[in-house]
Amino acid sequence: IEQPTFPKITEMCVKMIRRVNDEEGIKKLVNETFQKLWFTPTPHHDKEAMTRKILNITDVVAACRDTGYDWFEQLLQNLLKSEEDASYKPVKKACTQLVDNLVEHILKYEESLSDSDNKGVNSGRLVACITTLFLFSKIRPQLMVKHAMTMQPYLTTKCSTQNDFMVICNVAKILELVVPLMEHPSETFLATIEEDLMKLIIKYGMTVVQHCVSCLGAVVNKVTQNYKFVWACFNRYYGALSKLKNQHQEDPNSTILTANKPALLRSLFTVGALCRHFDFDQEDFKGNSKVNIKDKVLELLMYFTKHSDEEVQTKAIIGLGFAFIQHPSLMFEQEVKTLYNSILSDKNCSVNLKIQVLKNLQTYLQEEDTRMQQADRDWKKVAKQEDLKEMGDISSGMSSSIMQLYLKQVLEAFFHNQSSVRHFALNVIALTLNQGLIHPVQCVPYLIAMGTDPEPSMRNKADQQLVEIDKKYAGFIHMKAVAGMKMSYQVQQAINTCPKDPVRGFRHDESSSALCSHLYSMIRGNRQHRRAFLISLLNLFDDTAKTEVNMLLYIADNLACFPYQTQEEPLFIMHHIDITLSVSGSNLLQSFKESMVKDKKKERKPSSDEETESDSNSGSDSESEEEASKPRRLRKRVDSDSDSDEENDINAVMKCLPENSAPLIEFANVSQGILLLLMLKQHLKNLCGFSDSKIQKYSPSESAKVYDKAINRKTGVHFHPKQTLDFLRSDMANSKITEEVKRSIVKQYLDFKLLMEHLDPDEEEEDGEVSASTNARNKAITSLLGGGSPKNNAAETEDDESDGEDRGGGTSGVRRR
Repeated sequence: IEQPTFPKITEMCVKMIRRVNDEEGIKKLVNETFQKLWFTPTPHHDKEAMTRKILNITDVVAACRDTGYDWFEQLLQNLLKSEEDASYKPVKKACTQLVDNLVEHILKYEESLSDSDNKGVNSGRLVACITTLFLFSKIRPQLMVKHAMTMQPYLTTKCSTQNDFMVICNVAKILELVVPLMEHPSETFLATIEEDLMKLIIKYGMTVVQHCVSCLGAVVNKVTQNYKFVWACFNRYYGALSKLKNQHQEDPNSTILTANKPALLRSLFTVGALCRHFDFDQEDFKGNSKVNIKDKVLELLMYFTKHSDEEVQTKAIIGLGFAFIQHPSLMFEQEVKTLYNSILSDKNCSVNLKIQVLKNLQTYLQEEDTRMQQADRDWKKVAKQEDLKEMGDISSGMSSSIMQLYLKQVLEAFFHNQSSVRHFALNVIALTLNQGLIHPVQCVPYLIAMGTDPEPSMRNKADQQLVEIDKKYAGFIHMKAVAGMKMSYQVQQAINTCPKDPVRGFRHDESSSALCSHLYSMIRGNRQHRRAFLISLLNLFDDTAKTEVNMLLYIADNLACFPYQTQEEPLFIMHHIDITLSVSGSNLLQSFKESMVKDKKKERKPSSDEETESDSNSGSDSESEEEASKPRRLRKRVDSDSDSDEENDINAVMKCLPENSAPLIEFANVSQGILLLLMLKQHLKNLCGFSDSKIQKYSPSESAKVYDKAINRKTGVHFHPKQTLDFLRSDMANSKITEEVKRSIVKQYLDFKLLMEHLDPDEEEEDGEVSASTNARNKAITSLLGGGSPKNNAAETEDDESDGEDRGGGTSGVRRR
């Protein structure tokens, strides 16, 4: 393979290897491919083939620097596990070869770093080689034991570039894993490592300090027991913090703290990092002293979380997070609970502080998970001698109690406009669920909501959690589906960067898919669950539900764009839309009619018969309003909508309007639900090409097989409820009502009345009369939905079933059913 072809090969390898956790068939293929490519022993004499292999692996590792190396670990684990019980172990042999050759390449690259022309390239290759060695050490640290002394000098690398820092961090991580496995390492070697690490801790920044303290923890706790060395370092930083705290207490405005800010930040971080890896309350450290170190550290760090400088607060919270890993019980302290929960729930709190608290919880859970896995491995080795599983259960009981404390606030962090906050909140919830620390049902609505996130990686993660829950607990998703949809609206509201624009329920891309399409696809397979879910959503449009208009728009968007597969699904929705229209429409007209002012001149007390007749015809209590509706009822319906008559009707109703415009606003508000249902029905009808007769003939009690045909979706049919969008954008609910707005609401009222009068045509009427009634109804719908093309508002008759084709009209006859 020639050098220029490497980038293409690397790219192909990266794409393939990322599929290592796919379904079984692909997983098997990936494992086999890379076993042949990388993990087959190379003949010792073929140095060229070995070099190609090393370059290929390190190129792929370098290419994945920003996306993480989980795939490599997974691949290596899969391959080594597959030959655990085999007598011949080619993968193990290949790994030994690769590690030995990687070390050789490191030495070669280091020698060539003096060549200024290729310094950048070789520096990058050196980092890739050391990173690859760390990945091998993570899975099989035994492979690196014989090379530990070769790696140690790299701790003294002079740091001037990002690559230099990466070399130090990866070498520290390798030595942390490898040194405890060495048999009788020389004292000089160990002392040199301790001193090198201490120099790095004192000299460099956070990342280096973190990895070097971690390495020092492994070396001192497991090998040298050189506790005095660590105790001296701890006291150095703890003493500096105590001094700064006392100075600040004496004079909060003193310039001493500002001048010493870098020392303060370093001390906060380093004290926390040391407390993470060493238990300073052991006698080995503090001797016979009765002082409780962990409580003293907690008090010190808590003091600085109340500091006015956000950077100081952040470092103090980082320090606390480290200390809690060693002593999780501190998270039950009242002051800690107050601090964490107030930061997570306060909407005005700094994003950095929120993220840091979530990161602290995430790191704690990751550490617990590592501990549990290690306990599990140890238990398998000595299962017959003692019950280590029980020890693990005690530990998980602590994690469970801690997560119960902070769960609600973590979940509420989903409602944040910063994606980084949502990202860390989701990570914490995923870890909590994977470890089985809480009952999953309480997280379901929040995961449904997170499934609508604009970022695909977060959507996929949330959807994956729902799939896992659904596998284990059938029915949980359905149980919380409506709550999840409402919550997803709240998440979208929080994310919405332009408050003037209404929140929409579909993706603004070529697919125009519903934001909650994954939820629907999970529920649609069960007919009973699907129908219950759809009815619950449609019930929100009922006038008694008092759902806010923007949420109704959001739900209508989702209903318009759900991934329906069979004809039964949209037909069922349209069937229930008709029922809701029949009930809610009558209620709406009745409440508007009752708000009218009576005309004193023509007022008379109607008899009970007349009252009944007036009600059945949706008439008004006022004479003039009754007059306004007479022409529509009495004249031949063929020409029921001439401009002059309509103008007279509007003027007549305008005279009866009350001075208080609240009922008008209420009517405009509540009518949006009915308008959206009308529009939704027209949209589904156009999208699926259903005729009125097909909609009218549908019965929910029919056998499922009758409507099991696949939908033939039409392209270019979009859901655009103009009336509702205008209503929301003009903020009519809060704006002053002008004469023009009053007229438009009155016109809407009259159109509604006409629609309700013709909702159910009498079956005894002659054919011509039915046609006229249908014509009036369709005109009312067109007028209500703001005109528009017949494509969006008129009935299509693709099936061309003339028998009863027009009897149902735009809203199939409810009375007939």
